[in-house]
Amino acid sequence: MKKTVLTFGILSGLILAVTMIATVPFLHKVSEDKGLIIGYTTMVMAGLLVFFGIRSYRENVSGGKLTFGRAFAVGLLISLLSCCFYVGTWEIIYFKFMPDFAEKYASQMVEHAKASGASGQKLDETARQAEQFARNYHNPAYNVGMTFLEVFPVFLAITLLSAAILRKKPASLPA
Repeated sequence: MKKTVLTFGILSGLILAVTMIATVPFLHKVSEDKGLIIGYTTMVMAGLLVFFGIRSYRENVSGGKLTFGRAFAVGLLISLLSCCFYVGTWEIIYFKFMPDFAEKYASQMVEHAKASGASGQKLDETARQAEQFARNYHNPAYNVGMTFLEVFPVFLAITLLSAAILRKKPASLPA
C-alpha cells in the first residue's frame, strides 16, 4: 500500500503544486469566478489520481478484490499526501511572494459588498470580518488550516466516490 500511496499521492500533489505555481501569477488578470473554476477544475483533475491509485492498489496489490474500507483508506492517504503538497506550495507562495494577499482579499470582500448594494451596517460588518480575516490569515496555523480546507473536501468526495465504485468482493465459489 505504501508504494501505491506514495506514487499516486506525489503525482497528484505535483499536479496541484505545478498548476498553482503556473496560475497564481495571473490571478489579477482573471475574474474571481474564472479563478475558482480553474482552481477547482485543477483539484478535480489531480483528484482523479486518487481513483487511479485505488484501482492500481486493487489490481496490483489486493489481487482484484477490495473492500470499501481498504479502498477508502488508500484513497484517504493519497488525498492527504496530495493536500500536503497543495498546502506547502501555497505557504511558500504566500509567505515569500504574496505577503499582501490577505489584505487584497479583504479589500476585495468589502468592494464586493459595496458593489452588491449592501447597507451601511452590512458594509461595516463586512469590513470588520475582512479585517479579522486578514489578521488571522497571517497566522501560519490558521493559514494552513484554511488552505487545507480549500482542497481536502474535494479530495474526500473523490475518495468516497472512488471507494464506492472500485470496491470488489472476491468471486463466490460455485456450489
